[in-house]
Formats: sequence, structure tokens, C-alpha cells
Amino acid sequence: MDAPLTVQDLHKTYAQVPVVDGLSFVLKKGQCFGLLGPNGAGKTTTLKLCLGLTAPNAGHITLAGLPIPAEAKTARRRIGVVPQFDNLDPDFTVSENLFVFGRYFGLTRADIEPRLTWLLQFSGLENKRDARISTLSGGMKRRLTLARALVNDPDILFLDEPTTGLDPQARRLIWDRLNTLKNAGKTLLLTTHFMDEAERLCDQLIIIDNGRKIAAGSPGELIAQHIEPQVVETLGDAGEILADSAGLHGVRVEKTGETTFFYCQDAQSLLATLAGKNLRTLHRAATLEDVFIRLTGRELRD
Repeated sequence: MDAPLTVQDLHKTYAQVPVVDGLSFVLKKGQCFGLLGPNGAGKTTTLKLCLGLTAPNAGHITLAGLPIPAEAKTARRRIGVVPQFDNLDPDFTVSENLFVFGRYFGLTRADIEPRLTWLLQFSGLENKRDARISTLSGGMKRRLTLARALVNDPDILFLDEPTTGLDPQARRLIWDRLNTLKNAGKTLLLTTHFMDEAERLCDQLIIIDNGRKIAAGSPGELIAQHIEPQVVETLGDAGEILADSAGLHGVRVEKTGETTFFYCQDAQSLLATLAGKNLRTLHRAATLEDVFIRLTGRELRD
């Protein structure tokens, strides 16, 4: 399966408004592919189209070697999905959630039992086999949702904001598990609003806005192509600095609230200008978040 997922010139319209507008991308086997964009960009609709949960107005999708939506039911037998919000059954224990979910794939208890120990160990829940869902922490529930998505040993894993609402320790544990899956040859499709997560996990990604692809490449490539390499952030009144044009030669400036962002090729002269000023200053390398903000804007999306 050279291309686990292929999307070509995909279109979807609701009430005559284009939600997905000519989108094309290809997932390669064993890679983590990121689908990024602000709220309302078309990410969720794209996932639904790829899974055959809704039909496109135009375009072609091949998932697990099968045409979508015509063969979606068959293709989904080889797919795992981690939804944005946990939908575990509170009436069942941890192990019962895995057994019952396996029935959707035609798996019997005898089929799942040999994998159960590994699934519980993988999710760090080996001591919670008989625990009720209500007794689990948020991080445990999220890890169980990931384990449940693996119950059918899928080739491709769809991850819709898998670490939303988790503390830093739980997020890092999920990252470790996802890297383990990738190293084992699984293909991951990730949507996330955490740019550090995408930068850490994704081999390739696309950024979409208003249903259109506006950038594509590896995280490193996108940073090199779309943003200056050095960033200096200041917190406080930077009016004096902004008025000193001599100290800002070759510097691009953006301001949000009390924070001013200075983007530049070399920050040394700027840092010298800032020295001695009554400003809290952070000097750092540019990140994928800087790229995302530059391409999609700083305005709040609902």
C-alpha cells in the first residue's frame, strides 16, 4: 500500500458555501501527516470526506487502496480513529470498552484477548483493566481512546486533536506512543491546534484556510520558506523601540496586546537596541506557530 490515502481536487459545499475547495494531498506509508488550519478552515469536513462519512461534490479519494465513498465500509475496517472528544462507554470497564468496540470490526473476544495485554500496556492502563470509566483521569481516558482505536490493528490512524485538554505530562506520553506507532510502520493523519505538537510529530503537513491549501511541506521547510529565522518578543510598551527606525533595520514587527514580535534574520543589533529598556524580552528561533500565524492571521476564529 504505497499511498494509504490519496486526495485529489476535493470539493465540498454546504448551502452553496465551499467548505473544502480543491484540496489535494497524499499520505505516504509510515509517516505522520498533519492537517492544520484555524477553526472553520475545513479540517473536520476533510476528515469526514476521507472516511466516507459524507460524500464530496467533486474530487477523488482513495483510502487503504479503495475508492471513497464507494468502498468506505470496507476501507474503514483497516482504519483507527481517535475522535476529538472521548466517547467511551461509561457503563463498561476499561477492558469491556475494548472488547465491545472490537465487535464493530467483527472481532470476537477470542480475537481481542491476545492483543488485550499489549493494548493495556501500550496505554499505561495495565493496572486499570477492570476499572470503571468514571474512575479514570482525563489522561487515562485519552490513552484508552487511543488504545481502542488500535483494537483492529489498523494500517492508518486518524487523530483529531488527540491531546486537547491534557496536561503537559499526559501530552508528552501521548506523543511518545504516537512515535512508537509511527516507528512500527503505522501511518498517522493528525489534526491539532498545538503547533509544537505538529512540529514534533509530523513528517509532512499542509495548512489549509477557507477550504484551500495555503502551504505544504515538512515543519522545517515551512519555517525556512515563510518566516524569518529569529524572533524577539517583548512584553510592555515598545513605543520607544518602534519609533527608533535605525534599530529596526530589516526587522518585521507585529503587535498583539502588550506583546510586540520582532522577526529578523539576525537579532543581535535589535537585542543591543533593547538592552537597558524596561521590557521583558524573549529571544528565540522561529517556530511552526509563527508560520501558522503569519499565513492565517492573528484574528480569533470561532
